[in-house]
Amino acid sequence: MTVETPKTFAPGESPLEKLPVEVLDEVIAQLALDSQPSAYAPRNVDLISCLLTSRTIHVATINTLYSHITIPHSSIFSKFLTHVAEYPGLGTIVKRLDLSHFTSIGLGRSRQVNSEVQNMTSKTLHRCLELTPAIQEVLLQENLDDDIDENVLCKLFYGLPKLRAVDFCASSSKPFAESFTSAVTGLVDVPINLGIRRLGLHECFTLPSTVFETLLPRLPYLTHLDVSHTRITDNALASIPESASLSHLNLGRCTQISGRGVVDFLTDHPAAKSLVYLNLSCDIARYRLLWEPDVERLLPALPTTLRSLNLNGAKIRRWHAPLLLPLTKHLEELSLASADLSVQDINSFFSPASPSTSPVHEPAGPEESSQPWISPTLHYLDLSSIPAVTQSSLFSTSCTLLSPSTSPLEVIELGDKAISSLRECRNTNKRLGWVVKELGRRGWYVRDSNAAGGNQGGRRSWKMGAMWWGMRKCPVAWGEVGGLYGHYMFKK
Repeated sequence: MTVETPKTFAPGESPLEKLPVEVLDEVIAQLALDSQPSAYAPRNVDLISCLLTSRTIHVATINTLYSHITIPHSSIFSKFLTHVAEYPGLGTIVKRLDLSHFTSIGLGRSRQVNSEVQNMTSKTLHRCLELTPAIQEVLLQENLDDDIDENVLCKLFYGLPKLRAVDFCASSSKPFAESFTSAVTGLVDVPINLGIRRLGLHECFTLPSTVFETLLPRLPYLTHLDVSHTRITDNALASIPESASLSHLNLGRCTQISGRGVVDFLTDHPAAKSLVYLNLSCDIARYRLLWEPDVERLLPALPTTLRSLNLNGAKIRRWHAPLLLPLTKHLEELSLASADLSVQDINSFFSPASPSTSPVHEPAGPEESSQPWISPTLHYLDLSSIPAVTQSSLFSTSCTLLSPSTSPLEVIELGDKAISSLRECRNTNKRLGWVVKELGRRGWYVRDSNAAGGNQGGRRSWKMGAMWWGMRKCPVAWGEVGGLYGHYMFKK
């Protein structure tokens, strides 16, 4: 028996090192872990080991390590900034600067003490952007809003020609609003367009309406816009250039827009013809965006490209069920919180309704009645605050929502009262194949993955990395969701 000795190769001559550069970069990228920062635990240990393998592998590994930079603490930011300042070539590799996890919690410092350390300040953040001229995505958030001054914003808007995505999630401090207003005011008399395609202003409620009316007309390539809980107006929305092609639009909880203005935009504006994600939710305790006439104009006009539709708070009546039915054939998420629908109306989304139980507003025409039944594509339904949907009605034999026949439906979001009742029904939940899950302020009734028609997997390209159903914040960059972004997307 002969033992085959392993082959040895001269430096740079191994089969791995001889791969084309593009292929080698992809191979090394498979070692990068898209995991959430966890305290001070080391990340990407395998990539660090590759740095010591050979010169060829070292170069490919550097490209992967510095392509996406995630900064959870000010001390790590300081180390990164020092290293890039010493080796400026590394800064040209950076494509994404992710500060969505940034916090001083866990370091034993208050926000005031953290500012005194001077690791993360408006000056160091501006310096970081100067050292990363090819950056394409910058993810910021409320823990940094005092450090996002006018110089930083001007650099983002005017000084980074390759920037395609920027997120200011929940930044709402007075200094931030003043700086943002000053930076955008400079655009008023300047006939320039910005290259930003994905813009996140989720919960930036202190920005004045004039900011949106000045900024949005200068975004001709816009595809993702999240302005949930902001002061955007009908005029600002209509000012989006016709050359834009929106796939994601979040107008949830915006009180300065009207139902008529929103419906006019969605039905007439060229930029809204290929939407995939649309959030028109509202808090009915403060403001109702869509009334019955708005709903009746909107539903027939929505594009078939749509996969997620949030109509929480809209004035939806029983006679709107036939208008909702065609949407269930291509939607994967549908939110109808506070709708005036019965269990039979909701059942009709999943099986043909008999004429005696169909909600009647106007008689169905011969073309409608002769159409063959098409199974729904819904994976997620938000039925919160619908009086007819309770623990007892869900368990009733007249309700088909929990049966295997409604698959691929796998998640039903419910209000606190219904979730509390379902939580106590452990044996019934087990028998039906459903479980209660809660996170933050939200609760879901989820089909057990081991049951018939169970979990189908939540990853979709339009979610850009998010795995759960029912997201309430638009992503602007592909990746696993966590930190403050995860809070606003799934917990709130």
